[in-house]
Amino acid sequence: MNQERLMDFTIKSEEAALTAVGIYFLYIHNLGLPAWAWAFLFFSPDLSMLGYLFNARVGAFTYNLVHHRGLALALVAIGFLMQLDTVITLGLLLVTHSSFDRMLGYGLKYSDDFKHTSSGWIGKN
Repeated sequence: MNQERLMDFTIKSEEAALTAVGIYFLYIHNLGLPAWAWAFLFFSPDLSMLGYLFNARVGAFTYNLVHHRGLALALVAIGFLMQLDTVITLGLLLVTHSSFDRMLGYGLKYSDDFKHTSSGWIGKN
């Protein structure tokens, strides 16, 4: 295995671990919602792609804002400090979804093209 493929595997396995831990914590902080609701909620951050209806710059901004783990972890911290379970869970959802996306090779977006991400070009090897 060459170094590039090894690094790709290492990053994707790290993201898989973060996704698994996130799913565990979402299971703990499920807010009493049924599993079918979580299946829908897990993919709801991708609604941020609607910004691409305006243009690539707006789309990249909205997508990156919702998929930024710093924002997600800030929500977890704020929820923890203020004892707001809904805010904790929202932050956990964003962290977990973002890690899941990165595990699949979808990174944060550049403003020139939807397929140009921090993980490389979508669909190109």
